[in-house]
Amino acid sequence: MKIAIDAMGGDNAPLAPVLGGILAVKEYGEEVLLVGQEDKIRAILKEHQAENLSKLHIINAPDIVDMHDDPATVLRQKPQSSMAVALKLVKDSKADAIVSAGSTGALLSGATLFCKRIKGIRRGALAPVMPCANGQVMLVDAGANTECTAEYLLQFAFLGSLYAEKIRKIKNPRVGLVNNGSEDSKGDAMRKETYALLKKAHDEGRINFIGNVEGTDVPMGKCDIAVCDGFAGNVMLKTIEGVAKFMASEIKKVFTRNMGTKLGYLLCKKGMDEFKEMFNQDVIGGAPFLGIAHPVIKAHGSSNEIAFMNAVRQAIAYTKSGMIETVAENIEHMTVSKEG
Repeated sequence: MKIAIDAMGGDNAPLAPVLGGILAVKEYGEEVLLVGQEDKIRAILKEHQAENLSKLHIINAPDIVDMHDDPATVLRQKPQSSMAVALKLVKDSKADAIVSAGSTGALLSGATLFCKRIKGIRRGALAPVMPCANGQVMLVDAGANTECTAEYLLQFAFLGSLYAEKIRKIKNPRVGLVNNGSEDSKGDAMRKETYALLKKAHDEGRINFIGNVEGTDVPMGKCDIAVCDGFAGNVMLKTIEGVAKFMASEIKKVFTRNMGTKLGYLLCKKGMDEFKEMFNQDVIGGAPFLGIAHPVIKAHGSSNEIAFMNAVRQAIAYTKSGMIETVAENIEHMTVSKEG
C-alpha cells in the first residue's frame, strides 16, 4: 500500500509532514510518498538520518498551494503543487490514499476533480471526530457544504454510519439530525424533509436514526453521528473547540492562583492530563472526506509529526476497510427519486 503525503501543506510544513512520514513507515510498515519540494524534503531526511528508509519515497512537486489561493481554481492554476501532484498520484492508482494539512477548500475541490465522487454521491463531506461524554462523535458535514438539500443530508447519514461501522467498529451506530429542537416537528423545511427520509431509512433497517438532536446533545454523547449542513457543522465544531480552550485556560488560572491551588493540582494531575488528552487532535490525526471515490484524509492545519503519523494510520484503515465499495453497493438506498 502507498500513502501520499502533501509535504508542503499545513502550518508546520515541510518538517511535520516529513517527520510524520518517517514515523508512519516505521510504525505501520507501508510505503509513504512524500510529495513536495525535493531539496527541502531531502534536507530533513538527512538531518534525521532517514535517507535510506526503503519504504519512504520522494515525489518532486516544486509549487505550493497557499492558504490565500482561491480553493476552486488553485489546483488548475498550480498543477505542479504538492497537493495537485499527490491527488494525481491517487487518481492514476500510483498511490492508494492522500493525507494533506493544506487548504480544506482546495483539497475538497481537488478530490472532487481528480479522485471523483462515488457514483451517485452528490457531495463529499468533511467528517471530523470530536470527544463527547461517551467517547467520540462524528460530525457530518463540518464545513465542506454550506448549502445542502435533504438528499445531501440523507447521504451524509449513510456515509457517517458506514464509516462508524467499518472503520470505528461501532455496532449499529446512532445517527442524530442536528436541529433546533428534539421534537420531530422542529426545523425548517429542509430539516423536516430530511427527518422523514432518515425515519424511512430507519424503518427499513438501513440506519439507526434516533431523531433530532440539539447542540447540547452532541457533546453529551447522545449520538455517534451528528448530521448537519456544513455551515451549522463548522460553527458547532469551532464553538466546541473554542469552549474547550476557554475552559482549559480558566482551569489553569484556578490551579496557578496560589501555593494551595498548585498543591491541589499535583493531587489531581493524572485526571487533568486525561481530560486534556480527550481534546488532543494529534491522536485522531485528521478527518476523512466521505463520499470521495478514494481515501482522502484532511489533517488539521497545525498538525505536528504525531498527527501526520496518525492521519496515515487513518488512510491505511480507510483503504483496507472496503467502505468505498460498500457505499457504491448501497447507493440506491441513499438517493431520492424525483417522484419522491
